[in-house]
Amino acid sequence: MPHTIDTAEKGPDAAAEKGWVELGSRTELRELLGEPWPVVIEKVHDRLTDKDRDILSRSPFCLLATSDADGNCDVSPRGDAAGFTHIIDSGTLALPDRPGNRRGDSFHNILDNPHAGLLYLIPGGKEVLRINGRARILTDAPFFDAMTRDDRRPALALVLEIDEIYLHCPQALRRSGVWDPASWRTD
Repeated sequence: MPHTIDTAEKGPDAAAEKGWVELGSRTELRELLGEPWPVVIEKVHDRLTDKDRDILSRSPFCLLATSDADGNCDVSPRGDAAGFTHIIDSGTLALPDRPGNRRGDSFHNILDNPHAGLLYLIPGGKEVLRINGRARILTDAPFFDAMTRDDRRPALALVLEIDEIYLHCPQALRRSGVWDPASWRTD
């Protein structure tokens, strides 16, 4: 079980007392990681490609990352039938809001801070599509009709204007065995 730091234990002194060595700078981080391969930098784009569209058409699931004005983060799962994300144009996506727990954490965050990230997965697949951009919340638009499912038109949609999009390295999926039933715990 992970160790949770009590409020009284927080801070650099508490970490040092535990023998933890904390990373101190971006320079130190770059020294540890090395420089990224040029192909990693060059794969970032700001408009949907045919490959991106294909992944969106096959993906029934994504994770939506947001943060409030103070930087408090939230990651929320979103899903529906494959292709649930509506492509408005090559630089803009819409995610219909489906009934859930009604907390609206992501929407509250977007009202404070429009920066959001999406991570799309296809069960059993190795593609991971990462999209970052600026979000807003709509209560209606002509494309809402296209997002109707089971005779339910969404009351809200998250619209994301893409700043960057790219295929993410699939190594975490491979290492975790997330799609391998033999790796799943049953207890």
